[in-house]
Amino acid sequence: MKIITWNLNGINSSVKTGLLDFMKKENADVYCFQETKATPEKVGMFLANVDGYESYWSFCSIKKGYSGVVTYTKKKPLSSSEGIGWKEGDQEGRTMVTEFPDLYLLNCYFPNANDELSRLPFRMQYNNHLLEYCEKLRKKKPVIITGDFNVAHEEIDLTNFKTNRGKKGFTDEERGWFSRLLQHGYIDTFRMFEKAGGHYTWWSNFGNARANNVGWRIDYFVASDELKGKVKKSYILPEVMGSDHCPIVLEIAD
Repeated sequence: MKIITWNLNGINSSVKTGLLDFMKKENADVYCFQETKATPEKVGMFLANVDGYESYWSFCSIKKGYSGVVTYTKKKPLSSSEGIGWKEGDQEGRTMVTEFPDLYLLNCYFPNANDELSRLPFRMQYNNHLLEYCEKLRKKKPVIITGDFNVAHEEIDLTNFKTNRGKKGFTDEERGWFSRLLQHGYIDTFRMFEKAGGHYTWWSNFGNARANNVGWRIDYFVASDELKGKVKKSYILPEVMGSDHCPIVLEIAD
């Protein structure tokens, strides 16, 4: 199974810059997109029925054009559901869960803590509810969590770690939760294959950051330990444009 995840920063704008061509070229089994910024009335037949894929959407119900995730899959899942059972977070359209024969896949757009860290408490609540939910699912079958985690876990996951310490996406609280996630028996699959720094998935739109590779690795495929032996590849596609993020890929044995 080949899965691609990508924060699109707006699905409509991404379609205009070649999203559907990208999907056709990569021919993944599943695509997980975050920050669609879509509304139900704007998702017509064109986006809902991409050739060869079924789509499963979660929209923000309290603010139009905000947040949102969608999962496109070639094979119809055994089940699909929105959210993690926490109303405050679920109403922002941050999580789509799809169940396949051998695993659960969670497509997640983690809350941004904001510049003044005003949403850090909300973000940490989402994190904790998510982990609790995943642990319940894991009693039935393995779990993959993917999407925009909005955190650089270690110093090697961002260029300017010294100046960003304590700021959104690199606070002790956010990084500590990611460490706890791994301690619960989950794997940052990219680090199974690449131990060095300099590999990023998001770049600021300012200061020519992307051209100079001044970035952050904040998009992940995190798999429960039971899947470790099935992970074949986990890599980044930094050359793919269309968003301030780039896509990342996970390949696992069927």
